[in-house]
Amino acid sequence: MSDLFSTQPAAPLAERLRPKTVDEVIGQRHLLGEGKPLSIALRSGKPHSMIFWGPPGVGKTTLARLMAHAFKAEFIAISAVLAGVKEIRESVEKARLTLEQFGKPTILFVDEVHRFNKSQQDAFLPHVESGLFTFIGATTENPSFEVNSALLSRAQVYVLESLGVEDLQTLARRGFAAEGVGANDAALERIAQLADGDGRRALNLVEQIAHAARLEKVDGAAEVDLPLVDAVAQRSARRFDKGGEEFYNQISALHKSVRGSDPDAALYWFCRMIDAGADPRYLSRRMIRMASEDIGLADPRALEITLNAADVYERLGTPEGELALAEAVIYLAIAAKSNAVYMAYGAARRFIADDDSRPVPLHIRNAPTKLMKNLDYGKDYRYAHDEGEGYAPAENYWPDGLKPQSWYEPTGRGLEAKIAEKLAHLRALDAEYRSKKAKK
Repeated sequence: MSDLFSTQPAAPLAERLRPKTVDEVIGQRHLLGEGKPLSIALRSGKPHSMIFWGPPGVGKTTLARLMAHAFKAEFIAISAVLAGVKEIRESVEKARLTLEQFGKPTILFVDEVHRFNKSQQDAFLPHVESGLFTFIGATTENPSFEVNSALLSRAQVYVLESLGVEDLQTLARRGFAAEGVGANDAALERIAQLADGDGRRALNLVEQIAHAARLEKVDGAAEVDLPLVDAVAQRSARRFDKGGEEFYNQISALHKSVRGSDPDAALYWFCRMIDAGADPRYLSRRMIRMASEDIGLADPRALEITLNAADVYERLGTPEGELALAEAVIYLAIAAKSNAVYMAYGAARRFIADDDSRPVPLHIRNAPTKLMKNLDYGKDYRYAHDEGEGYAPAENYWPDGLKPQSWYEPTGRGLEAKIAEKLAHLRALDAEYRSKKAKK
């Protein structure tokens, strides 16, 4: 029967080009190069449980399959997105039969292992320990947070990296050759850029572009150039997993750029996240935190400007309101820095958590009733406004028996330099008052 009526769909290019040997793998030289961990593991001939952690499209599934081939093991693959307890039990039973009937080991590969809950992940433990199968998990999320510690302790974690531009160009060139289509260097470079470190995305683009090239060139002389790539490929969203590892990595980069007083780097990360679809409201909330944590009283305007920017965004929305947020990001980066308030708050909270619930001293209690006055509420309180400079020197506002603490230590930067001078002056007034009182 003619292939025209075949019900079997053609395999995607990415599947057709999946490496058959380690030498065909593109990228991950830090793991597969001579003397590197996976190269040594493959030569040893003895498999061990492992977890591949890395972004999408960098070869996690491919490496698991190559491991099974190298160790002459049965390969069972399940996806935590689709599988449940039933599939786990079926995989365990299949591994048992394979070992009992054929004496052949099994590699059980679990894609997106972080999607399994704790009990599902625990189901693998006894079989990993008994040696029934070698466990290989793949995840795009940080295993430290998403994989049970018990399972994590039994598996070696290997970190896979995004494919570089040259690796992606090599992969794209290989894909066009498989499609029987030529491509110039400018086209390959653009595809690498659009793929954003993801090899599967690169090959999917190649497949779409090659199809378009063949439609345009019916004489078989199809050639892919930059205009064709731009015409076919929709603008590719940059890698950004909301709430996932990459999300928090970029938030961290934005925060540290602000703290490090680099306005251009801060603006870069802000725009990267906006470009990838981050919620500007979330970014504005994080910026408000930065204003309090890393700037504080060194420049109180930072908090005011950031709050105003958040309000502007609420009024204007996207994209107009994003400009106000960008203005705030730059101001935060160039503002004088101080974490004195942040450190003082943390120290005070820790002290309170460990201390007793001390009563308020009588002299600073309010006395709105006659009974309270008779109980000496507010007795001997010194009203600051009635004293020189509006300050009551050496007045005690701490609970009885508690030594005054010094949590807030202003820096010499920005407004805090003035605050430090003010506090030093008040301490001098305290010392002078105590000295005069002692002489009486």
